[in-house]
Amino acid sequence: MVMSIDNVRGFALATSSSAFIGSSFVIKKIGLKKAGDAGVRAGSGGYSYLYEPLWWIGMTAMILGEVANFAAYAFAPAILVTPLGALSIIFSAVLAHFILNERLHMFGVVGCILCVVGSVGIVLHAPKERKIDSVNEIWHLATQPGFIAYSCMAVAVALVLIFWVVHRTEQRKMLAYIAICSLMGSLTVISVKAVAIALKLSFNGVNQFIYVPTWFFIVVVIICCLVQLNYLNKALDSFNTAVVSPVYYVMFTILTILANMIMYKDWDSQNATQIATELCGFVTIVAGTFLLHKTRDMGNAQPESASLRGECELQNH
Repeated sequence: MVMSIDNVRGFALATSSSAFIGSSFVIKKIGLKKAGDAGVRAGSGGYSYLYEPLWWIGMTAMILGEVANFAAYAFAPAILVTPLGALSIIFSAVLAHFILNERLHMFGVVGCILCVVGSVGIVLHAPKERKIDSVNEIWHLATQPGFIAYSCMAVAVALVLIFWVVHRTEQRKMLAYIAICSLMGSLTVISVKAVAIALKLSFNGVNQFIYVPTWFFIVVVIICCLVQLNYLNKALDSFNTAVVSPVYYVMFTILTILANMIMYKDWDSQNATQIATELCGFVTIVAGTFLLHKTRDMGNAQPESASLRGECELQNH
């Protein structure tokens, strides 16, 4: 299947976004280590990293990555852009292996390969982007009964989780935090895509900021992002990152694709084979992501036999 030119642009922007974001983690970590050697570490409440140029270079790379990701939604459907976020894990894992000496286990390499294979499957069979000439067309799609029902359900479930589930259970708190982030994240992506298209059309000479829907989508982006960041920080602060990250990726991606399918009906123009291939590609990426996270510390772990051998040699001396 031949990719459309807009899908190629969206793919290039999404891939560059993953490269910038993945490398930013490594660069910021180097900056944090250097700052920690010279002052109070960030984990101990210090802010000496603010004076470290490498940390700011990492932040700049992350901002560039987010801008590229934002722009990608203006050219390609969410089913193409969103799953490619997993590639940032590959970039950070590979760079950490060579630069930070955080060894990538053999299973981690397999996880990287699975992510790449899954991404290729999605990219080659992704639906073409719907042609939109005005933000009012997006507003029309957003006010259809199907998407209104999804939006109301997402907000209602998020409110129940925030005001009832989170305060009444400890065992399911992680899933509650991640579900809140994912539900709000799906609405964020819908609104980000609308704003990105409005900007693209405005740059082409058709000003979209004279329309009320454009500003409505901007407000939704701000509100949903704030809620998302708040509960994602709570999840990361309270639970193991190796568990939070893959679960959040899976839940966020599924809900984002579902929201876009309901609103834009991207799969209407595809046959069963193409849809099945995209789903298989997504499942492959999920498997690779879980494998990467579950084995990320195994490469640095000293084998028990080697450890025992070392102890025996010390005792012999």
